[in-house]
Amino acid sequence: MPMIGWLFLVLSMALIVGSLLFLRDAGRIPMSREKLERVRKRKQEMEDQDKKDGKD
Repeated sequence: MPMIGWLFLVLSMALIVGSLLFLRDAGRIPMSREKLERVRKRKQEMEDQDKKDGKD
């Protein structure tokens, strides 16, 4: 395989691994209780709106 092929292969693997590590750490974002409560309230409002509109 030519050198450029190896370069693309290594770069694509690094991109995939980096993305997976980023996604793993994204679930640990610290949030204040106030902000978390607002998110839950907004989620409930959206679910209620969907039920009212007849969506599942």
